Amino acid sequence: MDISIIIINWNTESLLRMCLEHIAKTIKGYEFEVIVIDNGSKDQSVAMVKSEFSKVILIENSENRGFARAVNQGIRIAKGSFIVLLNSDARLEPNAIDVLVTYMNNNPDAGVCGGQLYHENLQRQHSFDNYPTLLSELTNKSILRMLFPKRYPSKKVIFTMPQNVESIIGACMMVRRKCIDSAGMLDEDFFFFMEETEWCLRIRKAGYRIVYHPDAKIIHLQGKSANKQPIKSRLEYYNSRYIFFKKVYSVFSFTVLYSVLFVRCIMEAFFYSLACLFTLCRWEKIVYKCRLAFFLVAAHLNGFPKSMRIEGQNEIKRK
Repeated sequence: MDISIIIINWNTESLLRMCLEHIAKTIKGYEFEVIVIDNGSKDQSVAMVKSEFSKVILIENSENRGFARAVNQGIRIAKGSFIVLLNSDARLEPNAIDVLVTYMNNNPDAGVCGGQLYHENLQRQHSFDNYPTLLSELTNKSILRMLFPKRYPSKKVIFTMPQNVESIIGACMMVRRKCIDSAGMLDEDFFFFMEETEWCLRIRKAGYRIVYHPDAKIIHLQGKSANKQPIKSRLEYYNSRYIFFKKVYSVFSFTVLYSVLFVRCIMEAFFYSLACLFTLCRWEKIVYKCRLAFFLVAAHLNGFPKSMRIEGQNEIKRK
């Protein structure tokens, strides 16, 4: 088996259908399998896969197990020499997989390879990233890209050749099976966000390169799954960021990050409360930001408990 494509789905029936249709249309000349792990969807995703894509291997979870745990379920049964993690809100453009496979076959030291992500209007997205540091997390990234363009390249920079990078955005990434055997699977301490970043770090430490290939093109309808629960998703992002710092950096670095972001959230809660007062809560965006800021303050005070995040919905269901 050449390729195993793993897709995690959570209530994205129409997007998943589009994703699967493009896989069938665009991958030619390779033996491949598609594994869909459904994380307890309440829409008709499971029924759709069963009726319209009978060759797809479907794993049905009774609850939302998060991205890392679900991907690992797929990896355990995958037979391909290359594992492709593909978001349900992503669609492969012609030759995207061929570009990635060809590069990986010609460069055995490459452990991960990802392509260029585009919005539906063909505007470029950030397709790779640096590992988060105190500098990057406490400073505006646009400023960093202006001051240190080589260290923090902008999505506006057009590359014509493959580039060694620190991590690939997980919407579409091809991973060599052998390097998974060396570096391990995704860390299941991460529920949602940052898991592919930490994975790329371990894969690099195992001696493999992480590569961005501009010729592999993928349309990514960014954030469609996360946008279903924006506040809880934002809390998951903060929590995952803190988990990453705990695992990778010192206690001091984690404490500084947590403290500074906590103070920032308090200031934002105060500012947006005043904004809501002066606008009589007529601006939906300001009301949302005010609610988010207060949720973040509460989450920081309570150590980001599961009950406040998407992960906590599983506990609620069991009660």
